[in-house]
Amino acid sequence: MPYLRLSGFYFFYFALLGALVPYWSLYLKDFQLSAEEIGFLMALIHVSRILAPNLWGWLADVSGQRLRIIRYGAGLTWLIFLGIFWQDSFWGFAWVMLGFSFFWNAVLPQCEVLTLQHLGEQREGYSRIRVWGSVGFVLAVLGVGALLDWLGLRELPWILLILMALIWLNSLSLPAPAQTKHPAPSLAKGHFLKRLSQPQVMIFFLVFFLVQFSHGPYYTFFSVLLQEMGLSASLIGLLWSLGVVAEILLFIYMPRLMRRFNLRQLMLSSLLLTVLRWSLIAFWPEVWPLLLFAQILHAASFGSLHAVGIALVQRYFCTATQGRGQALFSSAGFGAGGAAGALLSGWAWDLWGSLWVFAVAALISLLALLLAYLWIYPEKVPSLDK
Repeated sequence: MPYLRLSGFYFFYFALLGALVPYWSLYLKDFQLSAEEIGFLMALIHVSRILAPNLWGWLADVSGQRLRIIRYGAGLTWLIFLGIFWQDSFWGFAWVMLGFSFFWNAVLPQCEVLTLQHLGEQREGYSRIRVWGSVGFVLAVLGVGALLDWLGLRELPWILLILMALIWLNSLSLPAPAQTKHPAPSLAKGHFLKRLSQPQVMIFFLVFFLVQFSHGPYYTFFSVLLQEMGLSASLIGLLWSLGVVAEILLFIYMPRLMRRFNLRQLMLSSLLLTVLRWSLIAFWPEVWPLLLFAQILHAASFGSLHAVGIALVQRYFCTATQGRGQALFSSAGFGAGGAAGALLSGWAWDLWGSLWVFAVAALISLLALLLAYLWIYPEKVPSLDK
C-alpha cells in the first residue's frame, strides 16, 4: 500500500488549503474590497464544489480513469491560477477563482476513493493517512503567516502557486489500485439512485450541508475578526493551527474511537460540540481561554465529522458508485453548504456583526444535530456490495 505517496498528496493538498483559507480574505481585503464582495468571492470556491465533484465523480466511475482525472485536475489548477497575477478587480478575481477551483475541487473526492480502494478492508487506517493533510495545513498556516508578516500580503499568490505545483507533481507519483469487479453501469446507476431515494441518506447529505453552512463565517471572516481585534498574521496563523493540531490528534486516535463508539454516537457528540464552538466565538471572542478552547473544538466540528462522513459514504454506496457518493458528499457539504455560509456571512457581517453571524451558525448546527438524532441510524442500512 503506497502510504507515503498517498500521505504526501494529502499533505500538499491541505497545505494549500492552509495557505488559502486563513489569508485569502485578508489578501482580498488589501485590495479594498467590501465584506460583501469578499464573501461572494470566497463563496465561488464553494460553488465550484457543487458541480465539479459530481461531474468528475461520474466521469471517474464511468470511465474508470480516476487517477488520470486526479492528475489532469491538479495540473489545470495551477495553470489557471497563473491568471491571478494580472488581477486587481472584483471580477478579475472572480473568474480566476472560479476557474482554478473548478479543477482543484475535482481532485480531493477522487483521491479519497483512491485511498480507500488501496486500503481495502483496512479502512480504519484512513485517518492515519488523512492526518498528514492536517500536518500540512498546520505547517502552511504557521509558515505562511510568518512569511506574510515579512514579505507582505501581496506575495501570497506566489506561495499558493508553488503549493499547487507540488500537488500536481505528487499526483504523478500516485499508483493505480488493484482492479476491482464493478456491477454493470445500469446496475450501478440503480444502486446510486436507490440509495439517494432513502430518507436516511437524504438527511445525511442535508446534515453535512448544514454543518458546512455553519462553517461559512469561520472560513470567510474568522481571520478578519482576529485582525480587527489587533492580531498579527503570525498570531492569526497560530490560532488557526491550534485547531488543526487538535484535529491531528483526533485523526491519530480515530481508529480507536471508531472501535469503541458507533458512527451515530460519534456524529451526535461532534455536532453538539460544534454548536458549543460557534456559541463561544459568537459571545466571548475576546476571552482568550474560551477562544482557545473553541479552536480545539475544530477536532469535532471538522475532524471527527469528516471522518464519520467518509465512513458513512462507504456504508451507503456500493463500490461502483462511491466516486459519485463521495462527490455528492463534497458538493452538498463543502460546495452548497460552504457557498451558502460564505454568502450569508458576507451579507450579514457589516449588517449584524460577528456576534449574530456566529450565533446563527450555532443555531444551524443545532438544527443539524436534531436532524441527525432523529434520522441517522447507519446500522439500519444494509450494504449494497454483494
